[in-house]
Amino acid sequence: MKNFLQVLMFASVSILQVKGSTFSIVDFGARPGPGYINTAAIQAAIDSCSKTGGGSVIVPAGIYITGTFELRSNINLYLEAGAVLKGSSNLNEYRSYMAENDGQTYHYGIIYTRKAENVSITGYGIIDGNEEAFFVWDTPKKIEWGGVQHTRQKELFRKVVSGIGDGPVMPKDRPRQMIIFSECKNVLVRDITLRGSPFWTLHFADCDGVIVNGLKIWNSLETPNSDGIDVTSCSNVNISDCDIRAGDDAIAITGYARHFELPGYANLLHISENINITNCHLQSRSSGIRIGFLDQNTVRNINISNVNITGSNRGIGIFLRDEGSLENIIISQVHIETRLHTGDWWGNGEPVHISAVRGKDNGKLGTIRNVVFRDVFCRGESGILVYGSEESIPENIRFENLYFVLSEGPLTATAGGNIDLRGCLGEKQLFSSDVPAFYARYVKNLQLSDVTIIWQNITQSWFTRALQIEHYHDLVLKNIQANPSPANPGLKPVFLLQGKGLQHNLATNMMEERK
Repeated sequence: MKNFLQVLMFASVSILQVKGSTFSIVDFGARPGPGYINTAAIQAAIDSCSKTGGGSVIVPAGIYITGTFELRSNINLYLEAGAVLKGSSNLNEYRSYMAENDGQTYHYGIIYTRKAENVSITGYGIIDGNEEAFFVWDTPKKIEWGGVQHTRQKELFRKVVSGIGDGPVMPKDRPRQMIIFSECKNVLVRDITLRGSPFWTLHFADCDGVIVNGLKIWNSLETPNSDGIDVTSCSNVNISDCDIRAGDDAIAITGYARHFELPGYANLLHISENINITNCHLQSRSSGIRIGFLDQNTVRNINISNVNITGSNRGIGIFLRDEGSLENIIISQVHIETRLHTGDWWGNGEPVHISAVRGKDNGKLGTIRNVVFRDVFCRGESGILVYGSEESIPENIRFENLYFVLSEGPLTATAGGNIDLRGCLGEKQLFSSDVPAFYARYVKNLQLSDVTIIWQNITQSWFTRALQIEHYHDLVLKNIQANPSPANPGLKPVFLLQGKGLQHNLATNMMEERK
């Protein structure tokens, strides 16, 4: 009996403690419904909770319109089932800032949190960026960066006869990242739904110790720049059990080496490292997962497993355009399905894209090294690409147990037969090319083992060989099952050009080699 009373007393004290550190936004004047802006009430609840040492700020059921507010250390923003925080359609309700890179005025999104510790967003409610207010939905955005003059189809490239096709639609002035955590430690975002973001949805910048679990991120697939999760210069990040459908990259991992455009961010000189992505469903009009790009510091120690990428323009993209290196990346048990799209989306139907080409005039170009793809099933409308350059040669790239089905689709004639390297220097960024199922150039220690390539419904003559590898040093080819494209049956399945250090177990009639 004594033990029972002790347990009961402990439970009562615990309930009182939880109740004492719980603050509802309605107690600070928040009201659901249209026409009422709740920014001040939400911020007042957060600040009051913070003054007590922290606790939970509750958003009860209802739709609450808001502009920009900021979380504090030791605060859990909890959205009850049926609760919706919806961004205002009035851009002036969002906190403004002047960007350091161009001197223009922009606006933060709904949540901007800086230098907080032990901070979280949880619950079963929704944060809605109100994307419908910030785009011209009947006007497609035309291809700008890179142009179409070097494509196979020229001005007919990805042409839409009427309507918006696959988008993207034209943006108006809009808030930037919907949710930002900058220079934070011990961050948790769990179970909530994020939808309708007019720009990047969830951005972690210069953070340490991040857990993202069980999110639904559902943006329109027609909106440009509506990334799902962006991880910039962060360490020790776990992303799991998420369903992300985004108009741009579903998940992007970068390590910026220069000042970021938002004031109040750190200098972002840190590398990104120790990042796990697992058990996720991803859909994107750009890359399902993107690693690296411009203004790049090192990104390393990345594990990606048990991921489905479907309906995307690219599957997994690893892009080096600047300083820093992209290294120690393991991708396993992944299912990728890509297709060609109309409109100004980056990528051209390739399931895997690895490229190391210069994107800036100055600075030493980094390196891509130690990348493993293991147990990967792909279905796509363009080939796998490993595209190095003389000044940056990808090293130690392995594909083990790869099954790839390459087929034509409804847009093959109007979009196929091209390579998209946008983000590189020069005019020729999006250009015409033959398409082997697997094309690699300027690579060192490339290993392909237990690889099967299947062609389906192929008619276009630019589909050529199963494997084409150029300018290689130390190449291993083992257990390759492949034929040339049905459109070019007279070719050998494997074509090697200007390389040294070959190990293989292929039959003589499978391979053509030229020094």
